[in-house]
Amino acid sequence: MDSAELFRWVLENLNYWVVTVFMAIESSFIPFPSEVVVPPAAWKAMADDSMNIFMVVVFATIGADLGALVNYYLARWLGRPIVYKFADSRLGHMCLIDRAKVEHAEMYFRQHGAASTFFGRLIPAVRQLISIPAGLAGMRLDHFLLYTTLGAGVWNSILAMLGYLIYRFTDLKTTADVYERATQYSHEIGYVLLGLAVVVIGVLVYKGLKKK
Repeated sequence: MDSAELFRWVLENLNYWVVTVFMAIESSFIPFPSEVVVPPAAWKAMADDSMNIFMVVVFATIGADLGALVNYYLARWLGRPIVYKFADSRLGHMCLIDRAKVEHAEMYFRQHGAASTFFGRLIPAVRQLISIPAGLAGMRLDHFLLYTTLGAGVWNSILAMLGYLIYRFTDLKTTADVYERATQYSHEIGYVLLGLAVVVIGVLVYKGLKKK
């Protein structure tokens, strides 16, 4: 089954279990776009009442936590040499992971500390990998889960709102159309959130330096 067939299957079979499983996949090191899952599921929840839009966010966030835990524990148990060996391998490249991306995620984690697991969930190209440096650094599990849940919850809420707005203000009739429209906007939203995250972190750093 190629990616187009997989996407089609997901879009035609959306329910809470599908949302949870594929958001876990999206949050792990396996590349899978969240736009295939949450906005169409939120749109479907409004269109036919087969799901509840708030529960879509809940199950999507549970899935994101599960996928993040996979990355966290793999990094913690395997260690940096094996993680980077995987990033350099053909399999790693097939998963859209390379050394530069892992290094970027590690640098982001070192610069922003524990809060990076929250802000990282909102940033394109960092979202799926931010759990790896957290595991490598041995971040406390309760803190990791708290920040991951909050960050994933915010992102999934934004995606669900996008699905809701598409339902309210367009005449799209299928989940496939919703996915395509959501993809157009989600990357722009992600970069806006990146800018906001930079501003917030800058303010926190400034206040910390001022106190010293």
